[in-house]
Amino acid sequence: MNNQTEIEAAAFRRLLEHLDSRKDVQNIDLMNLANFCRNCLAKWYSAAAKDLGEEIDLEQAREIVYKMPYSEWKEKHQTEATPEQMAAFNARKT
Repeated sequence: MNNQTEIEAAAFRRLLEHLDSRKDVQNIDLMNLANFCRNCLAKWYSAAAKDLGEEIDLEQAREIVYKMPYSEWKEKHQTEATPEQMAAFNARKT
């Protein structure tokens, strides 16, 4: 496949667009259902950059994933986790 990197990059951009369109879906919901969240994507992004010799710290990567500073996203869109969400999250760890 000649265009694998471009295809993967386009799919990743589409994933970010989809997550951005679903701000109602909380990170804890993603963690409980899929075992990853927006923060995981940011960590993976930063690690991939480092592997390629680029320095993108976690906060920079979060801004790419969240399309705004993480603190702003939390203020505007993050809700308090419910006891049920936390119980599901903690149950995954065991």
